[in-house]
Amino acid sequence: MKSITLHIKLSVVILAGLFCQSVVKAQEVPYPFSEKGKYGYINKTGKVVIPPTFDYAEKFYEGMAVVKENGKRGFIDMSGKLVIPAQYDSKVDGYFSDGVACVKQGAKFTYIDKTGKVVLEPKCDFAYKFSEGMARVQSDNKFAYIDKTGNQVIKLQYEGGWDFKDGLARVKKNGKWGFIDKAGKVVIDFKYDETFEFCEGLANVRVGDDKTGKWGYIDKTGKMIIDGQFDKAYAFNDGMACIRVGDFKTGKFGFIDKIGKIVIPATYTGCDSFYEGLACISTSPLSGGTLKDAKWQYIDKTGKIVIARGSDFVTHFDKGMAYVSYDGQLNYIDKTGKVVWTAADKK
Repeated sequence: MKSITLHIKLSVVILAGLFCQSVVKAQEVPYPFSEKGKYGYINKTGKVVIPPTFDYAEKFYEGMAVVKENGKRGFIDMSGKLVIPAQYDSKVDGYFSDGVACVKQGAKFTYIDKTGKVVLEPKCDFAYKFSEGMARVQSDNKFAYIDKTGNQVIKLQYEGGWDFKDGLARVKKNGKWGFIDKAGKVVIDFKYDETFEFCEGLANVRVGDDKTGKWGYIDKTGKMIIDGQFDKAYAFNDGMACIRVGDFKTGKFGFIDKIGKIVIPATYTGCDSFYEGLACISTSPLSGGTLKDAKWQYIDKTGKIVIARGSDFVTHFDKGMAYVSYDGQLNYIDKTGKVVWTAADKK
């Protein structure tokens, strides 16, 4: 009896394990690719899981992806089924966020759910995606913020506005940037000439004009954590931020940590943020501030080049894969630099 019971228990465990594996496999997010003018999706091994039949296709967000057919845009699920017909003239920000997507037909913006049902019809000139339960809307060159019911929580008043991130949104008033919370309260005064969103608890801000101003980083109370000292600074990602030392024509890029220490010297002519432990950099020559015949390699957080072969364009890793171009040939590579998939034609 004990033996039979043990076998039953083991069978249950094995079946449960197989079920979990099938669930994980079913939830693997496909990657878009282009081949012979059509778009489809592959998995992490490079196997085509959604055939290339679309005129255009984007990444999956919240289990849905924008595709284009006959000049119109719709949404597919991860099986490739067109669950929301291609009927929209434009998509805004290109994906589902907070369970809804902002789409446009003619001059009208609406928000739809994952069945395609219209859940919100804001009265505005422009509308943008939801982020952290709030969405920007724009009328008469002013910005306001609405909630999921369409209620204008933060009234139309700002010259500029961006999505909420880490509970705050950057907004512009009287030519200066500051930050507000979701109740519309100004939590960081309007004193910056340029800012970006909060990422990993810090926001990069600039005081002064684009040529002579300096960039530093503030926390969510407005306290300057890293003094304004860089000629350009980008958002933190993976605990590191890309900075530029020197002007845009001749300056070089490096990386700092969250106390402002330069951990990878400013020796690169181009850089992108760290994603999944790797960052795209270039050492191609500059000509008038533009990279000449740019090639992009990958470094780790010590500055060591881990993927030496140069891509034709800057790109970053997403869930272990990066979409690169080698001499005009589109490829997906893994984090060792191994080519997982290659297009049959050149771009």
